[in-house]
Amino acid sequence: MADEQITSTANPRIKAAAALRERRERDKRKQFLIDGARELSRALAAGIGIDEAYVCTPLCRSEESLAALAALDSAGATTIEVAERVFGRLAFGDRADGVVAVARTPDWSLATLTLPDHPLVAIVEGVEKPGNLGAILRTADAAGISAVIVADGGTDLFNPNTIRASLGTLFALPVCAAAARDVVAMLRDRSLRPLAARLDAALEYTQADFTGGAAIVLGSESHGLSDAWHAAGATAIRVPMLGIADSLNVSATAAVLFYEALRQRNAAARP
Repeated sequence: MADEQITSTANPRIKAAAALRERRERDKRKQFLIDGARELSRALAAGIGIDEAYVCTPLCRSEESLAALAALDSAGATTIEVAERVFGRLAFGDRADGVVAVARTPDWSLATLTLPDHPLVAIVEGVEKPGNLGAILRTADAAGISAVIVADGGTDLFNPNTIRASLGTLFALPVCAAAARDVVAMLRDRSLRPLAARLDAALEYTQADFTGGAAIVLGSESHGLSDAWHAAGATAIRVPMLGIADSLNVSATAAVLFYEALRQRNAAARP
């Protein structure tokens, strides 16, 4: 049952929650929005703290929405009923599941990152579009990537569109954000070989060795990778481009490389 009901978009709580669409506000308040039932359920399962949830009951029709509401209740979260037009002020995109939550930003950093033996890490540098970052996270989850690190991020992990595009897999993966120089130092300390996707690379991705401890490094479509990866001694690899297009979407490149790595690592694990 909701703790209160809001019917006006001018309500201060609604204005404060809607302001979390902006990165500056997310960074200042150490809070972010989770829009979507599946995403919220996965956040709760991962132990993400929820400060309050805004619920539009007429829109909570799916099994996933009902499951998210039950999870909120079990977590003892504050829930606030809102009118449909008020909910529209908070929600994103076309998929309205009837629940948007204000969550506390977790402390995910290189210092807290836990990796298995011989990990395969994905590093995403300077990617600007939250949809691309979310898609990379979703593919990383599917392909068994050990962790995703955002280096010098053009967008942040807690952009609501990143969370939506990841389908909440953001909360199931070890992830963090850091400066590129610190990521390079971490790879060196942990003896992880960086493999950097570059258009001008001589080595095709199928000829690269993704087994053992390694990192796949991806840059933005507009600027590519920074010079930090030259200094890191990264092996440059490329995905062949046989048509008139001169590049792939970064999330498509990620999918190609992640699954080639999975294929190689599975083959190496066979007796």
